[in-house]
Amino acid sequence: MLKGGLKRVDPVILAIALFNIAARLLVYDNLEYHRDELLYLALGQHPDFGYATVPPLIGWVSWMLQHVFANSLFAIRLFATTIGGIMVFLVASMARELGGSRYASILAATGLTVSGFFMRTFFLFHPVHLEIFLWTVCLLMVIKFINTGRNSFLIYFGIAAGFALLNKYLAGLLFMGLLLIIPFTGYRKIFSNRHFWYGMIAGGLIFLPNIIWQALHGFPVFSHISELYDTQLVHMNAGVFFTEQLFMPFVGSIFTVAGLIFLLKSSEFRRFRFLGFLALFVILALFFLKGKSYYTLGVMPMLIAAGGVAYEKWLRNRIIRIAFPMAVVLLAIPGVPAGLPVWDKDGLVSYFDVLHRRYGMDLGLRFEDGTIHSLPQDYADMIGWEEFATLTDSAYRMIEDKGAAMIYAENYGQAGAITIIGKKYGLPEAVSFHESFRYWFPREFPVEITSFIYINHNLGEDVEELFGNIRLIGRISDPHAREYGAAVWLCEDPVTSFNDFWRERTMALR
Repeated sequence: MLKGGLKRVDPVILAIALFNIAARLLVYDNLEYHRDELLYLALGQHPDFGYATVPPLIGWVSWMLQHVFANSLFAIRLFATTIGGIMVFLVASMARELGGSRYASILAATGLTVSGFFMRTFFLFHPVHLEIFLWTVCLLMVIKFINTGRNSFLIYFGIAAGFALLNKYLAGLLFMGLLLIIPFTGYRKIFSNRHFWYGMIAGGLIFLPNIIWQALHGFPVFSHISELYDTQLVHMNAGVFFTEQLFMPFVGSIFTVAGLIFLLKSSEFRRFRFLGFLALFVILALFFLKGKSYYTLGVMPMLIAAGGVAYEKWLRNRIIRIAFPMAVVLLAIPGVPAGLPVWDKDGLVSYFDVLHRRYGMDLGLRFEDGTIHSLPQDYADMIGWEEFATLTDSAYRMIEDKGAAMIYAENYGQAGAITIIGKKYGLPEAVSFHESFRYWFPREFPVEITSFIYINHNLGEDVEELFGNIRLIGRISDPHAREYGAAVWLCEDPVTSFNDFWRERTMALR
């Protein structure tokens, strides 16, 4: 890897990238699908230009993967880990572009590898890993333009920006930061460069279909944001937010903190100082907006790259230079299970129990609602879905007239489990009013529904009153699952017309 670009592949960087891919694939099935992975696979079965809570890119990728590999846990994990391998090259390249040599790029690749957020994020199939990837591409294009003056990088930036917005709306915060900060730098002339505007037009055209979709559907993104503030973001506080800016990278914080300091303070980094202010802007803006801690992850790879350059400047002794990355790796090893499910469920429970009881570490065990559990929320969200599918299959087998049956799930994880995992049991797609499932529920039925499989923690009064025969099939039995206690009921013999009940219930949702 030579300065100015990837003219040849550095064998050390290649080895680090391949190690990251291989390590994740070795443990890909220690736990089940993640709740969100089930949702995004379901989105892929309904390709569109938008969804209830996310732009369409993740749904398009999901559609592609399912058409090539069907519903494969290995396939979606392979996609995420491959993007992670590419990230190693991007961060190494960014370290070079920031003024570092080969040693800085190796340090940056190492710093990314040991970062807790990198382990976890590039293991799961969701928009966050694409978000980090696309933010990194955008920032790398800006840096390359500064270094070379080549106008093509401005166009590439615009294209990457369009796809970043097509993946998550949060990308708008990155671009807002750049627009606010660049006018106070020596690069303000970029706004008079027509190639910058060509790039913006290209990005706008890429993003335009989703804007149209949002307008046609009453801008559900605003309803989603309001719901987040009411249910999840209300639990955010300053202590947790800023602590997790260090906790999420874990050992990688050695690089993120150094990178931020070096960007802001070093005279050698003067021309890139605005990137430090950009990182501060994103972090502080999300703090004041009560955003989730992980919303800041898009700027972390840039800080790690800068950290690699910082340590290259600071470490002059040859022995220390050799020992430093080795020490970083050794420090990271004890925390690997917090980032990757290197053991099965029981092994992970034991690991976190020791951390909690012996060392009082509970940050990783704190759910979004502020409560403490036996496993991190992401791990708890990767347990119980197979049990949902088998319980629902047991109920479905009891139904004589399957053409007059419906499966209803209260939340998107449950609905996703039936829709995706249930395929191997021959189960029909689940119906739900939650998340994007609310766009797909049937308005009318060709026949009168006589059997109703209901999935929820509690049996509602309306369901109890509607059916004469209700049987509890079973509950999620694993106490470590986030869905612990959720039940599957088989409801039959409606005392009044289910179709009339459904028509009345869904009218309000239209």
